[in-house]
Formats: sequence, C-alpha cells, structure tokens
Amino acid sequence: MKIGVLKEIEKSEKRVSISPKISKLLIEKGFEVLVEDGAGDSSKFKNSDYEKVGATVERRGVVYKNSNVLVKINPFDEDGLKLIDKNHILICQLFHKSHPEIVKEIAAKGATIFSMDVLPRISRAQDMDVLSSQSNLAGYKAVIKGAYEMTKIFPLMMTAAGTITPSRVLIYGVGVAGLQAIATAKRLGAIVEATDIRMETKEQAESLGAKFISVESNDEASDNGYAKAASEDYAKKQKEAVNNSLFNADLVITTAMVPGRKSPVLITKEQVENMKNGAVIIDLAAAQGGNCAISKMNKTVIRNGVKIIGTTIAPESVSTNASDLYAKNMFNFISYLTENNEFKWDLEDEITDETLIVKDGVIRKT
Repeated sequence: MKIGVLKEIEKSEKRVSISPKISKLLIEKGFEVLVEDGAGDSSKFKNSDYEKVGATVERRGVVYKNSNVLVKINPFDEDGLKLIDKNHILICQLFHKSHPEIVKEIAAKGATIFSMDVLPRISRAQDMDVLSSQSNLAGYKAVIKGAYEMTKIFPLMMTAAGTITPSRVLIYGVGVAGLQAIATAKRLGAIVEATDIRMETKEQAESLGAKFISVESNDEASDNGYAKAASEDYAKKQKEAVNNSLFNADLVITTAMVPGRKSPVLITKEQVENMKNGAVIIDLAAAQGGNCAISKMNKTVIRNGVKIIGTTIAPESVSTNASDLYAKNMFNFISYLTENNEFKWDLEDEITDETLIVKDGVIRKT
C-alpha cells in the first residue's frame, strides 16, 4: 500500500502530517511512502530527510496518482478534490460538520475519508488523538505568546528597587490546552485561575495549582469527553462568577470550543471595556468565531488598552514538534486500522465507526 503525504497549501499552516521519522516506521511496516515535493519545508524537514529513510519525493500530481492513501492535516482544498478518485482513502482533520460541501464532493468521487477530529475519547484511542497532542502544544505556546505581548513579568520578584508582584492569569476551558497553559503559567510564577463548564475538570485544574472558579449548575457536563454547548443560564452565571478575576487579569487565555459549532462567546465587548489597561487576551478559538466577541482570526485588536490576539488551537509556530506528534498519531491510527498493510473495515469497532465519514462514496456521518 502506498501512502501519499501532501503539502498543506494554507500560508499559515507550517505543519506536515508525516515526518521523516514516522515515514521510516511506516516503511519498516511494509508501506511505501510518497512525499509531495517541499511538504516538510515549513517544519524544517528537507526532501533529503525523507529520501534518507526510503521515502520517495514526487510532484503533487504524481503523489495523487500513485497513492492509495492520502494524508494531510487540514480539509482537502478545491484543487486537491479534483485529483482524488474512487480508489483513494483520505485521512485528515475534515471537520465534516463545518464542511458539508467537501463531504458531498468526496462522496461524489466515490472515495473514502477518515476524519481525525472526531476520534472517540476512549483509552484505546489516546495515542491517536491529534486534537490532544496539538492542543497540548497550543496551551504551552499561548502562555509564551502572552508573556511576550504583556508589559509585565509573571513571577514575584524581590529587588533592591522594590517588589514586583506576580501577574494574574485567567484560563477559560480546562481541556488539554487549558491544563498545559495552567502548568506553564504556574511554572513561570503567575497566579492562575481557571474555569470550565465541566465540573469534573475542577480537580485537574487544582492539582496543577490553579484556583478553580466554580459555577453552580445542575445539567452541564461533558459530551463523550468533549465540551458541549452551555445553556444561556449557565453562560450568564459564568460571566458573573468570573468578572472579578477577568477584570484583574493580566493575561487571559481562552480555549473553549464545541465540535462542529461556533465557539461560545465567553468575553463580551462590555467585559473587555472593564478589563485592566495593558491586559492581553489570547483567543485560541478564533478560527471558529472566537471566545472573545472582539477576536479576529490571525489579527491583533486593541480595545480600551486591552490587546486581543485571535489565533487557533493548531500550534503552527512550533511546527517541528507539532508535526512529530501529529505524525505519530497518524502512524498509530493507520497501524490500528490496517492488517498486513490492508484496511480491516471493522465497522462495529468504535474508532473505525466514528472516524469513517464517507466509505466508497456513501456518506456515513453528517
């Protein structure tokens, strides 16, 4: 079986789905690996790095034509969709609920596609979970980005000229990104607070040294390990509960996303107006609309002295590490779904069933 590694065409995307190290592992398992020319350049993997481990570097069209399986990170673009056929098995983060038109086009081609963003949150799938591996890095990088953009330092510092008090950090969303942000900010010496719709995250946040801001609620919980949309009543209570912390925060990091839906607005324009002059918001949910009402994707907005930076959970700025982790997730996923280098197609298996969006042109998930 031939696995084709495609180059991401988005200018902001610096990662690659399969690294040279993982290419070597796939080849050792009996797969052939074809890599699009320059696919790893932005992650600092040269064509020669792939060739050294036995992969073949080819032009884009050749990779499409000669591969059985095509892997990438983001949904297939319009030009790429023109090159797929009924013999192709595609693997990427499709976000199929947000891209029904792409799903229909893949089905019309008679192709098959697995989507990595809907992997079930079960123990057997942990080593394939791309959202977790990428969010972990994003949480770390959000704190580093915030530290760079702030005009204060994180830790308490005693000097001959006086004492510098520690910065205050508030984190919305205690998932993988939020937990890593808590840990990183605490290591740097900040006072950290956190809040989440899922009360089961309280103990996790506190174990890392954060004060958890609880919101009274009777019906809010997680949905198969993913956060679900909050009710209007909960959103109102959360706003009231966190206002004091928000208005005193030097850095705010928001990570709240609901699969297939617009990001919930957790910080309103009115709340921004009441924040400290010089405060920074890093909105990791900007790609899906943003947790802050003022956020704009890939832009910095300054309102009333508050700097709002809209970014994503995808850690492109640490693309070498991110690519290594994503690639290992892909290797584990492909290894799990195949036997003797052929797909097993066990539709009763939870991992296969949840991730298989289209099979041989038939749409299974909408």
